[in-house]
Amino acid sequence: MLNYLWFFFAAVFEIAGCYGVYLWLRMGKSAWWLVPALISLSAFALLLTRVEAAYAGRAYAAYGGLYTVTALAWLALVENVRPTATDAWGALLCVVGASVILWGPRFNVG
Repeated sequence: MLNYLWFFFAAVFEIAGCYGVYLWLRMGKSAWWLVPALISLSAFALLLTRVEAAYAGRAYAAYGGLYTVTALAWLALVENVRPTATDAWGALLCVVGASVILWGPRFNVG
């Protein structure tokens, strides 16, 4: 369960960092938005290393599922756009997929 918490915090910092760059490039905000954006993206990278997984690639793949849920929460809470039912179903599928990647049995194929 702790992995999911690390994924959540990593996603918040990644989204916040990317949003800072988005504000600067797409919304015409000050380039000073890049300072907290870079700090936030650095925190994201550090937080993602806290995940317990045998391989970094597997951790990053599973992270994608939790990132999706966090991005939809960001959409609702920061951008004030209500996610749709299909957003919710897609997010649920992503979390199930992330769980299979992280906790599923390892079969040797080939």
